[in-house]
Amino acid sequence: MDLGNAASIAYSAPELILIAAAIGIVAADLVVRAKEQLGAAALLACAASLVAAIGLRMPFSERWLVQGLLHGGEGWLWSRMLVVDDFAVFFKLVFAFAAFVTIWMSLGSAEVQDGDEGEYYALVLASTVGLFYMAAAANLLTAYLSLELVSLTSYVLTGYRRHDRRSGEAALKYLIYGGVASALMIYGMSWLYGLAGSLEYLKIHDALTHGAADPLTVFVAVVLVLAGFGFKIAAVPFHMWAPDVYQGAPIPVTAFLSVGSKAAGFAIMIRLFYPGLSEPGEAGAWTALADVDWPTLMLVVCMATMTLGNLAALGQQNVKRLLAYSSIAHAGYLLMGFVVLNDTGLRAMLFYLVTYYLMNLGAFVVVMVVANATGREDVDGYRGLAWRGGAVPAVAMAIFLFSLAGIPPLAGFVGKFYLFAAVVEQRLYLLALVGFANTLVALYYYVRIVRTMFLDQPRGDEGVVALGAHDAFLLCFLVIPTIALGIYWAPAIALAERSVRFFLG
Repeated sequence: MDLGNAASIAYSAPELILIAAAIGIVAADLVVRAKEQLGAAALLACAASLVAAIGLRMPFSERWLVQGLLHGGEGWLWSRMLVVDDFAVFFKLVFAFAAFVTIWMSLGSAEVQDGDEGEYYALVLASTVGLFYMAAAANLLTAYLSLELVSLTSYVLTGYRRHDRRSGEAALKYLIYGGVASALMIYGMSWLYGLAGSLEYLKIHDALTHGAADPLTVFVAVVLVLAGFGFKIAAVPFHMWAPDVYQGAPIPVTAFLSVGSKAAGFAIMIRLFYPGLSEPGEAGAWTALADVDWPTLMLVVCMATMTLGNLAALGQQNVKRLLAYSSIAHAGYLLMGFVVLNDTGLRAMLFYLVTYYLMNLGAFVVVMVVANATGREDVDGYRGLAWRGGAVPAVAMAIFLFSLAGIPPLAGFVGKFYLFAAVVEQRLYLLALVGFANTLVALYYYVRIVRTMFLDQPRGDEGVVALGAHDAFLLCFLVIPTIALGIYWAPAIALAERSVRFFLG
């Protein structure tokens, strides 16, 4: 159903709220002296956008928001450039939550408060708009434009600390790597357009189903497009930017890139490779089109990504850099759900994205607390953290790291269980074995930090870590669902189940 341009305005409420807020913050920055008010305004805008996204289609909006703000409709927006369906709304919720917590973190970040706060909050909101459009893109043109909007704002946010050489170097590397990946991606998109005669995903699907496209040509186009998507999710071999950018960017920006940007990369990839380049079958199974064996290609990428990420994390002494390699490894875990090519795998991916969002953001909040108090990001800076005033952050960090490792009864364990179950169900035993071995490797470097915080005695030069009310409340906000989803996960998995439904016209 084509909802028309007038209806498209109403269905774009989450994006319009953020755009209006970003413009308003830029204008207010010129006259407002209390810059913390700009952060509060950005926080309110994210909350309003979140409510608007819930009202679009989510099941729990039907009772509280009168059948959804717009009667729960789905269809094409803006002349079939974007789509509103369960899948898009799920990711809009994830992105709005990610932006909300990022801004909340930023309000307590010494790195952010040292710079131009108005510009910073406006860029975070603008980047979130790009994330929204990435999840809703049903056309190669909107996919490219939305991805570039996210990339350009991310480059600027990474270099936000203008007088910090490391931050500037990270932004420059990010820009160069991103430019190359973007060029390869748009070249691959031009090949797909040449083969299908259309930029629209469903018309590409129809052309590959009924046409006689050369499989090798389609495969080359797919590989080129994957360069752009793989860069966004930091999959091997497009991962090189992640460690330097994570280390150089302000901590809230690093957290935002590690969850929001990564989730958007998976959203845009699923939208193209499932409804666009695959054929739905019975019982939630999908089949790759035109004899193009992209699932096998992604299977190799998946195993290489999780293995390289975990092995490289073993020797890291900087916690942000360690979490960067951990983030690469988690991209590999998430790809396990992508390569099984059925709805069970997608459901596991969506659920794991929610759990990853909670535990990874939580870990970065603790990194920010320690950095604010001591100025240190290295593992030695966590020595005896529990005994020098930081008992609460140390306990919270242990919960987040054990959850990232997949230890029960935490959310990460349930997420990994669903991913491994989907892989075993498809009899991909080698992938399951590689994933299990990588989980053991990851457990080693996560436990190393926990041991440093609780078992190593402080030397006296690490500094005292005092937890303020702002950061304590934020940690509780992330710790509680990380534990709760490990005990009772039925509502979250039901939401993921519902969200694996694409509007196909």
